[in-house]
Amino acid sequence: MNPRQQLIYLAFGAEIYQREAIFSIVSSLSRCSDRNWDIRVFTDTPRLYIDLPVATAPIEAHWSGPHRYHFRIKHAVLRHVLREHRTAVLVDTDTFFHDSPGKLFERIQPGQLLCNTIGSPLIDSDHPKTFKAALLGKNLLDSSLLQTNSGVMGLHSNDAHILEQSISLMDELHTEARDIYSFEEICLAVSAHGRLRLNECPDLLHHYWSRKSQFRAKISAWYEKHQCAPLSEAALGDIRNVTVHLPRPPQPLRGLHKIATLALPAEQRQFARESLYGCYRYPNEFDRACTTVWWEKALENAERRKGHRFNAHSLNRWLNHPVLRTLAGSFHHDLTQHLCKLRSQGSIP
Repeated sequence: MNPRQQLIYLAFGAEIYQREAIFSIVSSLSRCSDRNWDIRVFTDTPRLYIDLPVATAPIEAHWSGPHRYHFRIKHAVLRHVLREHRTAVLVDTDTFFHDSPGKLFERIQPGQLLCNTIGSPLIDSDHPKTFKAALLGKNLLDSSLLQTNSGVMGLHSNDAHILEQSISLMDELHTEARDIYSFEEICLAVSAHGRLRLNECPDLLHHYWSRKSQFRAKISAWYEKHQCAPLSEAALGDIRNVTVHLPRPPQPLRGLHKIATLALPAEQRQFARESLYGCYRYPNEFDRACTTVWWEKALENAERRKGHRFNAHSLNRWLNHPVLRTLAGSFHHDLTQHLCKLRSQGSIP
C-alpha cells in the first residue's frame, strides 16, 4: 500500500467545473510550502491541467452505475484510489483552500470519515416520506444518524469498504430518491453511521455550494486573468483576493438604499435593493466581477416572487423608475442593457 497521500479532484463536463478545479488546485498550492501529497485529477479534459503539478486520469464509464448517476462517480473514484494508497481525500471543484491541505490529511485516521461539514439528523429533514420509509425498511434510519456534506470526502484505506455500501445504496435507492440533490451525501452518511466517527473541516477550506453564481464569477475573473500562468507570483497573490465574502455595498449605503427605495411601489423594492448590490464600485477587482450576477439574481428573484417572467414593457418600467435610475447612477445604463438583453433572449445563465 502506497503511503503517499492523495488529494483528488473530479472535473468533467462544462468548462466552469474545470475552471473551479484549477482555481481550487492553485489555492491548495498557494497555502503550503512543503508538499508531501500528490494531486490527481480525474477529468475528460486533461489538456487544461498541463501547467499544473498534477497527474490526470480518465473517468471510467461504468463508475456512474446503472442509473448513470454522476455523483456516484465520486465514491467510485475514491474507492479506486484507496485500492493503492493508504489515505486519500476527494475535494469538490467548488472549493478553495484557506489553509494547507496537509491539515486535511492530519484529520484522516482509521475509523474516521472526513467530510466538509456535519449536518442535522436525517430523520428531521424534509426529504420525501417515501425515501425515509425506504431507509427505515432497511433499518438504516435512526434519530442519531447525522447528515454530511461531501464537498470533502477523506478516508483511510482500512475504511474504504463503506464506499462499497454507499455505492450499493445509490444503485438500490435511486428510484426512491427521485430528485433529492443530496442523495449521494445521504448514502455516504448512512454507510458511515455506526461504523466511523465523523470529522469535519470547514476551517480549512470554503465550499461555496451556496451563492454559487457569485463565487463562480470571482473565479472566472481570476481564471481569465491568469489561465496562461496559473502558478505565477501574480496568480498566487490574487488567490488571496478571491475571498469567502459576498460583495455588498457598505452597510451605511445599504441602509440609505433601503430608506430611499420605500418611495418605490412595494413589489419593486426588493428588486431595486438587490440590483443595487451590483451598482457599487468595489475596490476588489474580483468582487467587481459579481456585478452582473447580482443584477441577474435580482431579476430571477423578482420573477419567482411574481410567479411569471417579465415582458419587455414591465421590465423597462421597473428599470426606468426615477428612484432606481437615481440610485443606480452611472451603472443604470449597463444594468438596463444587461437585463433587457437577457430577457429578450428568454433566459438567465
